[in-house]
Amino acid sequence: MTLASRPAPAATATIRRPSLVSPEVLRQVKLIELRTRRLVNSTFSGEYRSIFKGQGMEFAEVREYQPGDEVRSIDWNVTARMRRPFVKRYVEERELTLMLAVDISGSERYGTVRRFKSEVATELAAVLTMSAVRNNDRVGALLFTDRVEHVVPPGKGRRHALRILRDVLVHEPVGTGTDVPLALDFLRRLLKQHAIIFVISDLQGPTVERTLKLLAQRHDVVVATIDDPSETSLPDIGMARLVDPESGETIDIDTSDPAVRTAFDTRAESERAARRGMLRRLAIDEIPISTGASYIEPLLRFFRARERRAARG
Repeated sequence: MTLASRPAPAATATIRRPSLVSPEVLRQVKLIELRTRRLVNSTFSGEYRSIFKGQGMEFAEVREYQPGDEVRSIDWNVTARMRRPFVKRYVEERELTLMLAVDISGSERYGTVRRFKSEVATELAAVLTMSAVRNNDRVGALLFTDRVEHVVPPGKGRRHALRILRDVLVHEPVGTGTDVPLALDFLRRLLKQHAIIFVISDLQGPTVERTLKLLAQRHDVVVATIDDPSETSLPDIGMARLVDPESGETIDIDTSDPAVRTAFDTRAESERAARRGMLRRLAIDEIPISTGASYIEPLLRFFRARERRAARG
């Protein structure tokens, strides 16, 4: 059940320099890297590269013609000079910018089955970050609550990737509420060139449709929505006190009452349907992820659906 009270947002954020971290934090970062490296190396790096293409082709070299080469690629000037056919070879202009907008608000520190939503978000961010770095792309991160909390500008390399993982893992948020539009407006002003933007959030808080629409006009936007099973179907646990982790508001309900559970489930399904409808209208891909299951299959389904669409032209 989503409660409506939200703190007032802050408008700006500073880009902070890396600070000293404890050995325990470094150990956790290393564990996350090791846990996600196999997935990246075996699966996601290739999937990532196949669907996120460069912005064009750039000239690489001239080489001697070989059977099967396109006649259109013959370099006639070099062919005339060398008196045998040569062709121009082009490679994909690969370098891309991946930006992760990660929700670290109070509602992310919640989970009833396997893990908190924030833990799933951290591993998902790790997989995407390491996939980008393995393909020599630039990657950055923006952490937000009801304000923009922390920004890591896009950069390259393993060391930069580990900094992002560390910051996502250990940053202590100042705010507790959620303001996705504020974060996306910040990104729209920050990113001057085309980027791939993954929004990792439960999308609770103010309506986000207009901001997503503006952001998607210039960038490739993907939304990974993280939910917990108890947010979609109210369990029968008798009398319970529910606390909104963002506003602190509480409500006492009798979960054993069938009418209460039905009303809760109906409202939850209505909210999910509205979210799906909004993203479809905006032609923005959604990766629905649950804390009660692995994120691997939803991420693979997203990559493969993108591949199929690209193949159809």
